Amino acid sequence: MLARCCLLILLSGLALSDAFAQVAADRIYGTITTRDGGTFEGLIRWDNNEASWVDVIDGNKMIMDRTARSGQRSVRVFGIEVTGVEDRDNVRSSAAGIRFGHLESLENIGSNRALFTLRSGQQVEFRGGTTDIGNGNRGIMVEDPNRGEVELRWRDIERIDFAQAPDDARSRYGERLYGRLVTQRGLAFTGYICWDMDELLGDDVLDGEDEDEYDRKIRFSDLLAIEHNSNSSARVELRNGETLVLRGSNDVNRSNSDILVLDPLMGQVRVPWEAFERVDFMTPDEPTTYRSFPGADALRGTVFTREGAFTRDDDRFDGPVRWGDDKSHAWELLNGELGDLTFDIEMGLVAEIERLSSRSALVMLRDGRTFELDGSHDVNKGNDGIFVLISEDTDEYRELRIRIPWRDFDRIVFDKP
Repeated sequence: MLARCCLLILLSGLALSDAFAQVAADRIYGTITTRDGGTFEGLIRWDNNEASWVDVIDGNKMIMDRTARSGQRSVRVFGIEVTGVEDRDNVRSSAAGIRFGHLESLENIGSNRALFTLRSGQQVEFRGGTTDIGNGNRGIMVEDPNRGEVELRWRDIERIDFAQAPDDARSRYGERLYGRLVTQRGLAFTGYICWDMDELLGDDVLDGEDEDEYDRKIRFSDLLAIEHNSNSSARVELRNGETLVLRGSNDVNRSNSDILVLDPLMGQVRVPWEAFERVDFMTPDEPTTYRSFPGADALRGTVFTREGAFTRDDDRFDGPVRWGDDKSHAWELLNGELGDLTFDIEMGLVAEIERLSSRSALVMLRDGRTFELDGSHDVNKGNDGIFVLISEDTDEYRELRIRIPWRDFDRIVFDKP
């Protein structure tokens, strides 16, 4: 029945030994229904490099706009652009991502299309653009304790229903990598680690050639730390006390595809080899589980405009907010750069954003951290505007929004979701 699937059934996995099976509370877990009616339930490794609730599934989000049949209408009142729209008949797309912890289910609705139902009840369609969604996906691995391990392709999947893993769930591939990464400029980030955009579990292997020119393959679970040694090498510290300098592999030189830190209280930061200094592996005080992700509501906040931007007494607008004309919910990701680092920050974890110039903004997180970001239309003059809903008639599908262009924007204080 599943001859069309690429199956890797490992009967030895039916009775995992406690000697190597690890608790997996932070791992993606769900029930997968295949197109021919089969079901598999267990821990999931997605597209080779996502395995935990904090990991991000990427694609192009389809946006349903309310637009007038005769074209979008706007007027200026006191120097403010007020846009009136009606009738849901326009669809556009925007690059986006969402952390797996926000998903209740995923339905395969085409060769490069997925329908997400979020835990908040919102439904969002994503389309390809990366290997996460569609026939380019590199495989969905499921550790089913009753049926063994199975590898499915996108075309095999009908639906996935996500859930918290049972307390006794174990993975034969070890724990999810977690640690504290420090950059060469002294910035530190703590969270789940994806090394070389590929290795993320304890049983994954770090490759390299040691100083005696022996090929070494070291499981990540045997590592205490990895440190930048040069553009062509890394110093690694093993749990057995051994220290090595490795070279000759993209795991340990500038051909490294970057290191991801998935911070539960921020989102993710991507660190290239040139900016990397050191990572120390550890166990989190508490795993980030499916229960750690509440429903992601619509964005709301207070927008302050620059002095003199508009000919009105009040320089603030309160209400539902659409950021950059494509982000309207707390689960969406704010993009930006800080030097060589690339950030994807979950909007619901942002407390404030302040315009610094035409090219940059100061982003303050709810835990107090601040980052001066540039390099993205989310945080510079390429921003399509900050839209604040001022009235809505749901029966007539009509709404009025204030549009505040970047040049007139001062700062926003977000309501806590």
